[in-house]
Amino acid sequence: MSYFLAKTDPDTYSIGDFEREKQTTWDGVTNAQAVRVIRDMKKGDRVFVYHSGGESMILGMAKVVSEPRTDPKNPKSAIVDLAFTGRLDPPTTLAEVKQSGRFNDWALVRQSRLSTMAAPEEFVLWMQARYPKAKI
Repeated sequence: MSYFLAKTDPDTYSIGDFEREKQTTWDGVTNAQAVRVIRDMKKGDRVFVYHSGGESMILGMAKVVSEPRTDPKNPKSAIVDLAFTGRLDPPTTLAEVKQSGRFNDWALVRQSRLSTMAAPEEFVLWMQARYPKAKI
């Protein structure tokens, strides 16, 4: 199983929307590097859900429930279906990730505009320690 982080602008699609709907098609990604990340996702992989747009925090978890496929609205893009698996309470802020000093070479810290990225194993272990009761 692999781990990823996917960003959403809460004004466009919030964690509350995702929690209510239980499942969504993750789309709208146009950056070539982020599209490649979506194409790397496999059914059963886990995804940290991150609010951008000024909030800059990881609020929840999702599970990949489909294989990635070409976006029918944009043949240069890819989409994947995600199922909501839970909130992280309290959320982990980008400031906390940066302050840890452990992830300075990760895209979340280095390329803050990248919308979808792989999550390094060390980050997953750090988050599992922060949220021992969560389904991470």
